[in-house]
Amino acid sequence: MGNGAGKYNIKAVSKILGIQPGTLRAWERRYQMIAPVRNESGHRLYTEEHVEILRWLISKINQGFTISQAVSLLENSALSMEKTEVPRRDMVDEIGDKLLTALLEFNSFKAHELINQAFSLFTIDKTVIDLLGPILIKVGDLWEEGSITTAHEHFASSFIRSRIEGLSNSFPHNSFLPKSIAVCGPGERHELGLLIYTLYLRRKGFEVVFLGTSLAENDLEVVVEKVKPKFLFLSCTLDENREATLKLAEEIKKVYPDLIIGLGGIAIDSMPLEQQEEYQENIVGMTRAEWEKWLKKRIEQFK
Repeated sequence: MGNGAGKYNIKAVSKILGIQPGTLRAWERRYQMIAPVRNESGHRLYTEEHVEILRWLISKINQGFTISQAVSLLENSALSMEKTEVPRRDMVDEIGDKLLTALLEFNSFKAHELINQAFSLFTIDKTVIDLLGPILIKVGDLWEEGSITTAHEHFASSFIRSRIEGLSNSFPHNSFLPKSIAVCGPGERHELGLLIYTLYLRRKGFEVVFLGTSLAENDLEVVVEKVKPKFLFLSCTLDENREATLKLAEEIKKVYPDLIIGLGGIAIDSMPLEQQEEYQENIVGMTRAEWEKWLKKRIEQFK
């Protein structure tokens, strides 16, 4: 694809896509997924292609991915953009459609078969992020709009969850690494990001107790008491649940001062600056590189 000439300024792009200029600049700084050219007066100019890329990223975010997951999907699809992209993309969609149908027909044998097929064709990350993630989100959407029953939603969600769980349980634990608990903040129903983070931790050898969507009050303390973890990871994707998540972190910290608390999710990442500074020790970040850095710094303490 030709790069084309830069013809939109940041204000125009912000208007076309309905996204704040500040957010755009932050994404560019952090992920470098596009490189706007600057005109004589030093203003950023965006090409048609840049706008298309941004539009694609925003569509993924609207499906429930974080910006960093969307960027890594973009990088993965760009790598295979050449001749292989069309059939591969269709292949994911095709398996995805069949899998959704199988799940909504409560056909677990067929669903297992399709997921096994996906694992034989794609990497673990691609299967989880491109195939299972979107289905988890779609099932939630169908349920919210009343197109499927609660029974369908429970069956499909717990099926996919158990496959991702089973997969990440197959990695051997490293007994030197501290135990961890991963749970969504109060009121949170979106657990995809946390599942992917748990998968990442388990691949590094961590023993992680994954609790999924938010628990009833005080239940978390019961689990902490029993597991005695060194790490507690809390995920929050919706801004309206942020305060409750931070409050929960504070309360747990009071009772267990030695527990290291990690906060993640899009609502944590988009906190106001002064809050980010206040909690900067706890924010694990959104990209794999940030996760690595955060963990490395804290693992040193156990050496």
